[in-house]
Amino acid sequence: GEKLFIDYAGPTIGLTDGSRAHIFVAALGASSYTYACATPRETMRDWLESTARALAFIGGVPQLIVPDNPKAMIADANRYEPRSNDTVLDFARHYGTSILPARPRHPQDKAKAESAVQIVERWIMARLRHQRFDSVHEVNQAMAPLLTRLNDKLFQKLPGSRASTFAEIDAPALLPLPLQRYEMAHFKTVKVHIDYHVELERHRYSVPHALVGQTLEARVTTAVVELMHRGQRVASHARNSRQGGFTTTPTHMPAAHRAHMEWTPTRLIHWGRSIGPATAEAVTRLMAENKHPEHGYRACLGLLSLAKRYGKARLEAACMLALQIGACQYRHVNDILKNNRDQSAPATASEWVSPDHAHVRGPGYYQ
Repeated sequence: GEKLFIDYAGPTIGLTDGSRAHIFVAALGASSYTYACATPRETMRDWLESTARALAFIGGVPQLIVPDNPKAMIADANRYEPRSNDTVLDFARHYGTSILPARPRHPQDKAKAESAVQIVERWIMARLRHQRFDSVHEVNQAMAPLLTRLNDKLFQKLPGSRASTFAEIDAPALLPLPLQRYEMAHFKTVKVHIDYHVELERHRYSVPHALVGQTLEARVTTAVVELMHRGQRVASHARNSRQGGFTTTPTHMPAAHRAHMEWTPTRLIHWGRSIGPATAEAVTRLMAENKHPEHGYRACLGLLSLAKRYGKARLEAACMLALQIGACQYRHVNDILKNNRDQSAPATASEWVSPDHAHVRGPGYYQ
């Protein structure tokens, strides 16, 4: 139960479409209990998914997993301190084990894997050499009964078989499997922007605002984005593919920003309509112009607050003029009011109709 040796066989199995099925082999050190499966290639995903299937097959986790030094898994094939890449280390953390690559050009470090590969080639692959397969899945279906026969086959010079020896000495020593199978993840270094969001695949995810300017590590799976600071998880979000969008957790916001969460577009437009139709239209346009709703809310609240200083009638007149000249931002409306340009506006609020809505809702919609 201490070590599981893993490797790929040299020979491959041809498929009818011209591609090749690569054969992954795993064997436990004490019992030589063997697992094998076919994969389309020998990428890091193929290595890790095959290892996960091997752990499920033996029903437990060894203390060490010993691969060769494949480039797909090893970031630095140093003779004395080989370093696995981040995804491989994440795989090991998930299963509570360690991955210890064999030394380059030292086959004795993985003698069990070398032996198991030879046996799989002779006992399984040799029996399949005349069969035709359309897919990797078909190869795995054909290999399953042969794998059972291999493990049940009696040793020539020792009592029992791989299966019986596994049940006697290896299985009781294995660590338990985690509740969930490992989900492939990739890692990326990201920086927290001034708006307390990080950007991944053109979508922004929030983190606690105190981390603005910090560098984080993002762990990205098919469904989840996790953000880590110095090894500690600080945020977790469902993965979102909408480019230009924001995923924001309210507790990550500064207190002043959280106050804006109480507002909704409907509430702001209703407030604007209580002042007049031109103000309601100005609020609607302000929100449409901002990518992030929070930025639009802030501008709308600033615009509507002008009614306290100048009165509703003047704000409505100023919004009317701003809409006529096509500039309804807060600063433009504020300038109109400061310079008293609203008091010389020729039209009254009841006469103004939104050019965008007149042909849809009719001139009496806002009255």
